[in-house]
Amino acid sequence: MFKPLLSCARPVGVGALVAAALALSGCASFQNAGTQMSTLGGLLTPHRMDIQQGNVVVREQLQALQPGMPRAQVQAILGTPLVASAFHAARWDYVFTFNRQGQEPQLRRVTVFFEGNALQRVEADELPTEQEFVAALQAERAAGRVPVLQASEEQLRAFRERHPAPAVQPAPAPVPAGPFPPLEAR
Repeated sequence: MFKPLLSCARPVGVGALVAAALALSGCASFQNAGTQMSTLGGLLTPHRMDIQQGNVVVREQLQALQPGMPRAQVQAILGTPLVASAFHAARWDYVFTFNRQGQEPQLRRVTVFFEGNALQRVEADELPTEQEFVAALQAERAAGRVPVLQASEEQLRAFRERHPAPAVQPAPAPVPAGPFPPLEAR
């Protein structure tokens, strides 16, 4: 009595598994198709803005730190720490990330350790100088021709010849609709 039910249920279960697997594999190809459509087959790339987060700390700032400096002086040099944990009161973390389309993301960390109110030591990634940092921000994203955004006198003259300004006739003076009541009672 149970054998016929199981034999009928088994092909349906296998069919459902196959259908689910096909449906799920189709999701990935539909996602790729959506990406291909939004970029016109990969010819266009959407604009992604530069994202800068955290504290910019350069090599010159790090060199200005001396062991024994009070916290207030360290904060005056490096700025407010991005992370000052209540669980690690003797430690300040300065983290900087910069993401720009077409370039590797930048991640830099500086950790400052205190003993009481005095600077004990500093651990930091390799930091750029201020000039190196500014040069990296000004690096061109893509080599391309920058369009000229100002027309020359010759271009303006040619435009006026192709598109003459329409003759403007002065509008007639408005005619009052009728007599108006006096402004003050007599």
